[in-house]
Amino acid sequence: MNMTSEFPKLITSSVVRGSEKGQSHGGVYIVDFASQMVEQHIDWNKSDIDFAGRGWDRGLRGIEFSDDLIWIAASDELFAYNKNFRLVASYKNQYLKHCHEICKRDNLLFLTSTGYDSLLTFDLAARQFIWGMYVSKNGVHWVGQPFDPNASSGPPFANHYHLNNVHVDSTGIYFSGLQTNAILFLDSKMQVTEFCTLPSGTHNARPFLDGALFNDTAKNSVRYITREGKQRAFDVIGFDNRDLTGTGLDDSKIARQRFARGLCVINNRFIAGGSSPSTISIYDLAKGERLGSVNLTMDVRNAIHGLEVWPFR
Repeated sequence: MNMTSEFPKLITSSVVRGSEKGQSHGGVYIVDFASQMVEQHIDWNKSDIDFAGRGWDRGLRGIEFSDDLIWIAASDELFAYNKNFRLVASYKNQYLKHCHEICKRDNLLFLTSTGYDSLLTFDLAARQFIWGMYVSKNGVHWVGQPFDPNASSGPPFANHYHLNNVHVDSTGIYFSGLQTNAILFLDSKMQVTEFCTLPSGTHNARPFLDGALFNDTAKNSVRYITREGKQRAFDVIGFDNRDLTGTGLDDSKIARQRFARGLCVINNRFIAGGSSPSTISIYDLAKGERLGSVNLTMDVRNAIHGLEVWPFR
């Protein structure tokens, strides 16, 4: 029996690096491991974005849920869809730029604003952005500076740390980026400290059980490390280069296969991770095995971004 047939459906978003104006540059998909089927529900071809750089404003990013709504972030806009993927509303803020992952806690939605080295908070009841925090470093000490996202006195446009993940639970706010080299923790006194160190070039880093779980993107692996130093490391699936498409279309030369991004916890034993060309894999932490994968496309420019368990029947 294929164990992956027992897993819930997953929802994922994607970014197509190097895509040009008028082309699709991302989408949203439901992935069913039981049937090995993929359904695309949103084809993102919005043209009024900045197409500079490799990913830049392209595609769709973090995913969350509240009641019967699906919240999906683009680079500079937050979208609310019903569970049939009909657009209900959208929200912008002057300090939301190059958003990556998002996380819901109670009635608040926390967003990474990568282009401002900041976190933003969106009130799901009031339907407005209510709080921001700019992250910087003073010597060896991290500093969090709160700001009003609705005022003009916020932080400068800056991307020193490439904040790409935020995780919020009962203990506080955890966040990290390509260049933080740590999972950072924000406590109730607005003090920023290091929860644990990380290698550079990670995505989706978060506390998990008695350690940390993250995509070690620079090393083409998914890793779980305990506080005692024990770890599980999974090599990201790769494909025969002859089967790849889109290999000569990314002028930035950044698009590559086995780029690990997108990570969600199914339960304390099983996790799902994303990679490029857009593929979802399920890993067994107990056995240290990759149980199976579903490939969405062989276009090497097409990379998974957001990844969550689908909560609706």
